[in-house]
Amino acid sequence: MKHIAIAGNIGSGKTTLTALLAKSFKWEPHYEDADNNPYLNDFYDDMQRWSFNLQIHFLNGRFQDVLKIRKGTKSVIQDRTIYEDAYIFAPNLHSMGLMSTRDYENYLSLFEMMKDFITPPDLIIYLRGSVPALVKQIQKRGREYENAIRLDYLNRLNERYEAWAEDYTLGKILMIDIDEINFEDNPEDLGEIITKINGELYGLF
Repeated sequence: MKHIAIAGNIGSGKTTLTALLAKSFKWEPHYEDADNNPYLNDFYDDMQRWSFNLQIHFLNGRFQDVLKIRKGTKSVIQDRTIYEDAYIFAPNLHSMGLMSTRDYENYLSLFEMMKDFITPPDLIIYLRGSVPALVKQIQKRGREYENAIRLDYLNRLNERYEAWAEDYTLGKILMIDIDEINFEDNPEDLGEIITKINGELYGLF
């Protein structure tokens, strides 16, 4: 049983790649259910008011997902990780003044307790991309609540993603540049990713 997770900023293509790899490897996909999130619309309208509620909702959901994945017997590919919430999104909101120090410290204490009960993925696939590439994808999928996403918000997240990926030591991480590769429309690009994943997981080239 393998646990693979896809990490990346908003609009990087995590859900699309999750579906493609689930089909190719016969893995069970676990998607981030953004459309049914009760806080997202409110958050993008008023980030300061709803940031803590949103992050707690994500933290709770992903913690439960990881526990279910590790108790299962099937290989799973997961759309976004619990670590991104704790090391990228929550501290970014705090640094931008959109989450109070009191709420941020409360959030971190919950995460520190939870992480002792979870095991990191066998492989993280990090989709890195420039802000223009992310914006193009966000506009393409046309989610109404994402129209209010600020460019400085995406840029700050990108900076934190890069720092987190460079320092990640909990397991294997494979970096894919979405500015240079089009796995959605080009089968050769997808095949290149599959070859790299086989190399990381099974030593096959």
